[in-house]
Amino acid sequence: MSSRAGEPFTTARALADVEELLAGPVPATGPTMAEGDPETGEWTATGGEGFRVVPLWEGDPLTGVYALDWNDAQEAAEGHLAALAGELDRRWGPHRAVPLHLPLLRRQEGAPVEPLFGALFDQDLLGDLSVWGPVGATGRWVGVSVGHSDGDAPLVLAALVSDRPVTAPDER
Repeated sequence: MSSRAGEPFTTARALADVEELLAGPVPATGPTMAEGDPETGEWTATGGEGFRVVPLWEGDPLTGVYALDWNDAQEAAEGHLAALAGELDRRWGPHRAVPLHLPLLRRQEGAPVEPLFGALFDQDLLGDLSVWGPVGATGRWVGVSVGHSDGDAPLVLAALVSDRPVTAPDER
C-alpha cells in the first residue's frame, strides 16, 4: 500500500506532483531506501543514488475482483497513465518507452540490476516506463509507470526523477 490509497486521481494533481518531484532533491550517493508514513507505514517515496520514486495514485485493492471488473480496474489505471503521459508529452515532447522485462528477468535469475530498477521492482512497479529526458534546464529524466504485485494488490501509478539517463539496459 502507498500513501495515495483512497485518493481520487486527477491529472492536475499528478502533474503538480511530477513538477515537485522534478524540482526536489535527489540523493547524490548512498543506498536505496524506501520511506514510509510514520503512522501507517505506507510507502511514500524511495530514494537512491541519483533518483527518487514517488506514488501518484493508488487504486482500490483487487481482492475478489475478476473478469470485467478486473479489466475495468486495469483500464482505469492505464487511462490515468495515458492522461498524465499525454500532458507530459505536450510539455516535453514525445516520451520514450523503456521496457522493464529484461532487468526484471535478470533480477529473477539472481543477477544484479541497476538500483533504480531494483527500487521500482521492490514497490512492484513492473510496468514499462514512459520516459522524458533530459528535461529542460534541469538535465534530469522523468518517468511514469503503473504496476501491482499480484492479483489482489491495488494498481499504483508512480513517477520517478533521475539525474542520470533512464534507458533500457540493452540500449547501452
